[in-house]
Amino acid sequence: MINYRRRKRSKAPIVIPIVIIALILLAIGGYFGYNKFIENSYPIKYQSYVEKYAAENHLNKYFVYAVIKTESGFDPYAESNVGARGLMQIMEDTFDWIKFKSDDEEAVYYDMFTAETNIKYGCRLLGYLMEEFGDVETVAAAYHAGRGNVNNWLADKQYSSDGVHLDKIPISDTAHYVDKITKAMNKYIKLYGD
Repeated sequence: MINYRRRKRSKAPIVIPIVIIALILLAIGGYFGYNKFIENSYPIKYQSYVEKYAAENHLNKYFVYAVIKTESGFDPYAESNVGARGLMQIMEDTFDWIKFKSDDEEAVYYDMFTAETNIKYGCRLLGYLMEEFGDVETVAAAYHAGRGNVNNWLADKQYSSDGVHLDKIPISDTAHYVDKITKAMNKYIKLYGD
């Protein structure tokens, strides 16, 4: 009697390629999913306004995006507990100062909830600060803590060895803010830069 036992075929030759293909697809999906997550975390919104007013004020547009992301998370109706409004979180006294320097008779403080007006005023402020201080870190410090504070720090050898750049920022909230701005700007450049 001939025994025709069925030989069990090993599933390994079939399973291994399927597992490899699944791992490759998972890795590709994870890569693109991560990139999509990062792009959503660092969005490009209000692009026409940002590009227009950044160019008018000789600013890097990614610096402006970093300020908007850090200040309001792109919420045009954001209002802080101290009354700063809009995308770039403009305070009323700052608004009045920019309005005076711009010789703008039409705008009112409520307009800071309008994306275009807020970006226009925020970029004007950043532009004035860039003319005065010249680099992103010092401008970000002045945007957060005020021009007066930054000028005092620059005059103090404890905080600035050259009177032009800040070696140390004495207010931890401002130091943290400057770090967030520079990291966000670098991320924007990495994701979208030319």
